[in-house]
Amino acid sequence: MKEIKSILQLYNSFKNSDEKCAIAQVVRVEESSYRREGARMLVFESGVFEGGISGGCLEGDALQRSQIAILKQRPSIVTYDTSKEQEIGVGLGCNGIIDVLISPISDESPMMKMLQKCVWERGEHIIATITALEGTWDAVSLGESFYYDANSSTLDNCPDADLKEFIQDKISEVQERKKSKTYHYESEGEKAGIFIELIPPQFHLAIYGDNYDVYPMLEMAKVLDWDVSLTGNIQKLKKEKLQSVKHLFPKDGEARPTIDERTAIILMAHDYKTDYANLKQLIKTPAPYIASLGPRKRFDKMVAEFKANGIEFSDTEQQRIFAPCGLEIGANTPEEIATSIFSEILGVFSGKTGGMLRDKSGPIHERT
Repeated sequence: MKEIKSILQLYNSFKNSDEKCAIAQVVRVEESSYRREGARMLVFESGVFEGGISGGCLEGDALQRSQIAILKQRPSIVTYDTSKEQEIGVGLGCNGIIDVLISPISDESPMMKMLQKCVWERGEHIIATITALEGTWDAVSLGESFYYDANSSTLDNCPDADLKEFIQDKISEVQERKKSKTYHYESEGEKAGIFIELIPPQFHLAIYGDNYDVYPMLEMAKVLDWDVSLTGNIQKLKKEKLQSVKHLFPKDGEARPTIDERTAIILMAHDYKTDYANLKQLIKTPAPYIASLGPRKRFDKMVAEFKANGIEFSDTEQQRIFAPCGLEIGANTPEEIATSIFSEILGVFSGKTGGMLRDKSGPIHERT
């Protein structure tokens, strides 16, 4: 989501100029690639750009091709085989095949409005983009994108009924797998490639605490561009360090953060009774990650007190509570502890357990 925001910021800053632009987007990857499907870069005809489709080795060529697409006002698909260095003339770090769709953007193009919708409305968004066409197609064109409206379960503005039905069927699969994918449609000699992109909500960090160790947490969340809610003693907190906090709640007030399945919770009040009361309420939320700062014996005491009061956590609930929290990386300072906890949160959200990549057998990313 951070890249989408940066792209929109640049696009809006050029809105009053006469400069034309294009978007280059990774729509298919085979084997290894630094960036995965969905990675974007916005390119203006002057060469100004934002975002990226690789680790730096493809951007120069993609920029030139984007400028050509802007000049011709015609979308195209470019395939990069990064196992062949001579193809691009630079040393490439990956060994894979990458399809990049380059699409000119005009005032009539719906893409920027779709991306803006993804930023403004918290929720799961899906965009289907035509990445290949064979045969006689009158209703759709290469590079055309359609937004899936989850409320009505329909694909907006797709004029071909059969293609629309096919895409909507595959969207159900993407929603179930929680992973973007390219699909291939074929009917009576007509063929189409469709990249169905799942754009999940931004990660949300809900902090319950007001001591000095919350500030490294806020800085880390700012770097990662996560939404942040903080509940604590507002008078105690330094206002100049709260600029990245989107929602601020007094600890004695009734209002509380909205918690969903993309929320990570950190209980760090350093007050046993406060953390106990907060955990009692927050275990009822759908948050997959609830961290409790402090040693194991502190949490064991808390569990014993819950049990004495007739409250026992189910196995599923226990799996969502991380106490002690963080990865074991030898963290001591507040900044190091924040790094440890954020690493653990990312692991939980991605279904990984952590560890050194050099010890991992097989590819870094899941191959499709």
